[in-house]
Amino acid sequence: MNLAPHRAFHFGDGMQRLAIWLAAGIACAGVSAGCLAAPAAPHARACTGHGVELQVLGSGGPEMEDRRASTSYLVWQDGRARVLIDSGGGSALRFGQAGAKVSQLDVILFSHLHIDHTADFPALMKSSYFEDRQRPLPVYGPAGNDAFPATTEFVADLFDSRRGAYRYLGDFLNGGESGFKLEAHDVAPGEYEILALPSRDGIDLAAAQMIHGGVPALAWRVTVGGRSLAFSGDTNGENGNLEVLARNADLLVAHNAVPEDASGAPLDLHMPPSVIGRVAKAAGVKALVLSHRMLRTLGREAETRRVIARSYSGPVAFADDLDCFR
Repeated sequence: MNLAPHRAFHFGDGMQRLAIWLAAGIACAGVSAGCLAAPAAPHARACTGHGVELQVLGSGGPEMEDRRASTSYLVWQDGRARVLIDSGGGSALRFGQAGAKVSQLDVILFSHLHIDHTADFPALMKSSYFEDRQRPLPVYGPAGNDAFPATTEFVADLFDSRRGAYRYLGDFLNGGESGFKLEAHDVAPGEYEILALPSRDGIDLAAAQMIHGGVPALAWRVTVGGRSLAFSGDTNGENGNLEVLARNADLLVAHNAVPEDASGAPLDLHMPPSVIGRVAKAAGVKALVLSHRMLRTLGREAETRRVIARSYSGPVAFADDLDCFR
């Protein structure tokens, strides 16, 4: 699988990123079995507009100090933005920088409803007011529990024309005022079920329950144009569903939010590198992209790569905002 040909350096990204890159390069400069076993996967700063491509709109977590947009991913096919997965803070700006339009999207998927995965959803819906979209836009996400609303409730809490926080957009998002209908759906797979959704315009979707503390959470698999991409979302990876959902996927996007020496509550929420490597190997994925990168993992790329390489020998890439993978 070709993960694109080149990468451009942007001086505006600052010295922190340069230091991270240098540290990773120095750590792998020697003949390290870990570095060689998990080869770096090259990737580009912009998509090519050909075939199926994944663009990382937000590669960070909820902290602002990492200077990254929060979690969001965009699946392109032949230059058309088709599937949006999550829309964390800052990702709406990246969506525009990527050249995408809400009018192009076929579906929006939420892994869960934490702020760093949903905060820019209203901004995208407002942006769509200035586009010419008339067909419905389906939104899929997890069912709720006592602490979190279901996806249908979440969308209504934002845009219901009588009680929503942004009720002034309610008529537009109900198909009025020459707008389009926002169609929210709750997705509730069984405990160990891989739930396939009805195909839409050549896009196949499947979801599985993930463990993310007490938060209702999903991993997603998107198949389009003969390519399959799996998205772990936030999870500790311990229920065995991700390996099944991602089996033989062309690309697995996994979240690198905690280092290998993490302990306590963070391990209830996120996969350390050893679990990521184990899942990637068991699933037989062709390439691995690490995202949701936070201050506690930034600068530890060489260590993360070595740990993953104990289990998984395929190409591994560390995502930054707007990176594109073919």
